[in-house]
Amino acid sequence: MPATELRRRAAPPARHDVAAVRRDFPILGTMTGGKPLVYLDSAATAQKPQAVIDAVTRFYETGNANIHRGVYRLSEAATAVYEAVRRQIATLINAAAPREIIFTRGTTESINLVAQSYARPRLAAGDEIVLTAMEHHSNIVPWQLAAAATGARIRVAPVTDVGELDLGAFARLLGERTRLVAVAHTSNALGTINPVREIVGLAHERGIPVLVDAAQALPHGTVDVRALGCDFLAFSSHKMFGPTGVGVLYGREALLDAMPPWQGGGDMIAAVTFEQSTWAELPAKFEAGTPNIAGVVGLGAAVDYLGTLDRTAVAAHEAELLACATERVAAVGGVRIVGTAAHKAPVLSFVMEGVHPHDIATILDADGVCVRAGHHCAQPLMQRLGVAATARASFALYSDRSDVDALVASLGRVRTVLGR
Repeated sequence: MPATELRRRAAPPARHDVAAVRRDFPILGTMTGGKPLVYLDSAATAQKPQAVIDAVTRFYETGNANIHRGVYRLSEAATAVYEAVRRQIATLINAAAPREIIFTRGTTESINLVAQSYARPRLAAGDEIVLTAMEHHSNIVPWQLAAAATGARIRVAPVTDVGELDLGAFARLLGERTRLVAVAHTSNALGTINPVREIVGLAHERGIPVLVDAAQALPHGTVDVRALGCDFLAFSSHKMFGPTGVGVLYGREALLDAMPPWQGGGDMIAAVTFEQSTWAELPAKFEAGTPNIAGVVGLGAAVDYLGTLDRTAVAAHEAELLACATERVAAVGGVRIVGTAAHKAPVLSFVMEGVHPHDIATILDADGVCVRAGHHCAQPLMQRLGVAATARASFALYSDRSDVDALVASLGRVRTVLGR
């Protein structure tokens, strides 16, 4: 049979049923200020499906107990559920073993853990940490603290006018004193998707470990730590439709084994005397105290929920929505899109001539449209691009064309209200 005939008979690509997905998120059917909610701030925090809400409620109603300590059945059941989620996350990101998965309070804590436990003991005066100009503050400030304590310094790889990493300039920054590279997989402020595999490859050619901030990546697709080759990877539950207050640090086992604990307390010890203490094995060594057990349960439910969806179809839907929104928002008079990289997550940042982004967000809020306005915890990036702030509309798997319609209509009202 000719190849053209095979192509004609091939099944069409799956379509993302966004209407069905929206029904899974109860908040999307609510009102705000007397208007239907149009939620376009998913890059800040994603909404939660009913399955996640139910899992957290069910844990508190029927399964609440502390973990790892009790020998009674309720505690053992809670421990089993908690550790099952660890295995689930290891599978999700293709870690070599569950012991490489550390639960934290979020991406920020995960990065701080690496900065203080891995980097700080290994840094000396004159050593260098390489970042990019598009990093979130949580991937800048922890390294500044470690550098200030050791005499190391931060070096910054530049971005282009369209918001893409200058990969050549990045490669030239890697030198004999570079001790670590920390880079965002995806920019929260612009949506730019970085060439992480190339970044890791360039660093590893010189024996430099790499931490990847994947907070904005997991909600929009798969992340394979072994395919990327990264040494550490951090992300947050609440960005990927799970509860707040839970995050994940992935680290290669050999590196985690060699790192001292960052926090001390219960459950991270092997033995304690007043003279000295010894540490538990991974991953307990880095999980001092009672964790957010219900939050981890909710994260597991979020991963289960994502597993029910065709992620390829979701990605295609988000790409189509971003293209539509970009075209239509750019056509609004006086609007300029900020960040036009070739490869982007569904994040749209923009400014309007003569109107502060906070005023844009305030007027949009009166129409029930929720967007973020400000520097998006990326002040150095705003400075590089010559803006004090932007308005940012960020989409997710539950966003649809009606959200774009509402955004564009409300932006038209901004011009009317402010006489622009």
